[in-house]
Amino acid sequence: MAKTKQQKQEITARLEDALKTAASSVFVSFTRMTVADETELRKGLREAGVKYFVAKKTLIARALRSLGHADAPQLPGEIAVAYNAAGGDASTPARLVYEFSQKLKDKLVIAGGIFEGVVRDALAMNEIATIPSMEVLRGRCANVINSPIQRLAVVMSEVAKTKTA
Repeated sequence: MAKTKQQKQEITARLEDALKTAASSVFVSFTRMTVADETELRKGLREAGVKYFVAKKTLIARALRSLGHADAPQLPGEIAVAYNAAGGDASTPARLVYEFSQKLKDKLVIAGGIFEGVVRDALAMNEIATIPSMEVLRGRCANVINSPIQRLAVVMSEVAKTKTA
């Protein structure tokens, strides 16, 4: 059933609000997805605090133009928008959609997105998706800081063993 002008305006307003307030947004192209796949995707995104909204491409384009993103990429196929609230990890939506796209080959693809207020193409959003989460980056940083201390402790214990033997 066709949407009324009022419904389209409400959807456009919702998209504008989501794209304006989100830390980042990912445009997701999906085809031939089963209901089970879609349910699993939505559940995984919801658990991570990422919202997922399916809308017509024309309404997404209208929302992007009203936010000043006239250079938005052409969006192929059926499109959904995955976004998270401001203040969260900005790479989370892209990373989660990328993980699901690895499971659902050829059914789910990142078509572009908005990251740090700039419209990005699919290639850039895929690169952003491969950035590890903040917790992983903090762990790696702690490991880098801890590594020399740990090595010094190992060397000192080996020196102590040779002196006592």
